[in-house]
Amino acid sequence: MDFIDQIKALAVRGAKKLDHLQTEEATKTARIMPFINALGYNVFNPTEVVPEYTADVGIKKGEKVDYAIMKDGEPIMLFECKSARTDLDDVHASQLYRYFSVTSARIGVLTNGMVYRFYSDLDAPNRMDARPFLEVDIFQLEDALIPELKKLTKTQFDENSIIETAGELKYTREIKRILADQ
Repeated sequence: MDFIDQIKALAVRGAKKLDHLQTEEATKTARIMPFINALGYNVFNPTEVVPEYTADVGIKKGEKVDYAIMKDGEPIMLFECKSARTDLDDVHASQLYRYFSVTSARIGVLTNGMVYRFYSDLDAPNRMDARPFLEVDIFQLEDALIPELKKLTKTQFDENSIIETAGELKYTREIKRILADQ
């Protein structure tokens, strides 16, 4: 099964199980781990996907991001997960923001297992941007976003290319917003 088929299958399976996802842990198991797996990362290999990755902030110890995707022993992508019932518009990405600034990862993901918001540090180095450069709703998957999402897969992951694309997506979205306001 190729990448797009795996992502679409997640949407079909997810719609059937949505009523059963009462907790964050249930959401992680049923929705987020399969998504990470679809990106090509082995969620059962702790050298590749580290659950509860330590991201201590200053004097605050014991801070953990839900998942860190690793490459050569360094985090390249962080996932902060919320329960499926959480409206991400009501959740401030402050936890992910804190974790992002103390790791070498340049991609941060805030998700409730249905919507995935991808952030980077385009505005200031090692400081997560306030707005995501990419937002993917698994239930309303836009075909135009598939190539952008595919760049985050294990086989195609190239940090420089992703950051360049993030900048393009950010500015394109802003131009569209301005034109819509006109």
